[in-house]
Amino acid sequence: MRKTCLDQVYLLAQKDPRVIFIGSDIGAGTLDAFKREMPDRFYMEGVSEAHLISMMAGLAMSGKIPYLNTIATFISRRPFEHVLLDGGLHHTKIRLIGSGGGVVYGPLGPTHLALEDMAILRTIPGMAVVAPCDAEEMKRLMPQTLEWDGPMYIRLGKGGDPVVSRAELGFQIGKAILLQEGRDVLLVSTGITAQTALEAAGLMAAEGLQAAVQHMHTVKPFDRNAFLEQASRASAVISLEEHTVIGGLGSACAEALAEAGFDRPKRFARLGFPDVFPHSYGSQAELMEKYGITASDALKTAQKLLESKSRQL
Repeated sequence: MRKTCLDQVYLLAQKDPRVIFIGSDIGAGTLDAFKREMPDRFYMEGVSEAHLISMMAGLAMSGKIPYLNTIATFISRRPFEHVLLDGGLHHTKIRLIGSGGGVVYGPLGPTHLALEDMAILRTIPGMAVVAPCDAEEMKRLMPQTLEWDGPMYIRLGKGGDPVVSRAELGFQIGKAILLQEGRDVLLVSTGITAQTALEAAGLMAAEGLQAAVQHMHTVKPFDRNAFLEQASRASAVISLEEHTVIGGLGSACAEALAEAGFDRPKRFARLGFPDVFPHSYGSQAELMEKYGITASDALKTAQKLLESKSRQL
């Protein structure tokens, strides 16, 4: 997914002279063709993220569209004030590409786990937060980033993730995609958890449950209308995210449900990382399993929610 994203930046730069690439603490050889062909629009800077954000904002205010790629934790934590004031307050067209969203860098420990990146950046007025589920969806996203009004955060997985998106379903920033229909349970995902949700829907089907899968590639702006339309049809709603349950997709779903005014409250649960610092070291899959963000966990959660609902009837 990361290579696809950066390759798309290169292609956009070939077509649009406003596009500038800025790299920070990324591998040698990244986008060598870009550097060779358009050296005046290629910058490889050091680990001074706050400076880079302000630099990007200045370029954007001069009519450029700068794309910055670095590790997700270093985009969301270190330079937050600069993102908020220079990027957000001035509503600049900066594009922040965060590599390793979630627990991709699990072997490096808690300092490199981007578990709150979407929550942090979601608080900034006008900031779009987008997490494609695979490389093909990334290809559909990137051309739309050129004309998007305001700052944007693009969250990347580790790469090599299975392709679960479908071109015929289309793609539009800020619009949810229904990957599968169902009436019993609504599974809402973002990023790579779209794959987890689809796997969970398969497990549920084997148990006689029909699960809808709604992919929220855009966590902000949140497609409230599409979400509530699907939630109104389901007996239970479960959000899945490779992120803390506080402030991300699950919170967006909870907020929408709380304000919807349904006659009967929906059975709802959030699957994500709890309010802890994960001190375990391991692979992305191992950490997801440890903290209950798997297809089997979604099945168990759905069964508990539906049992609770039946007891109340």
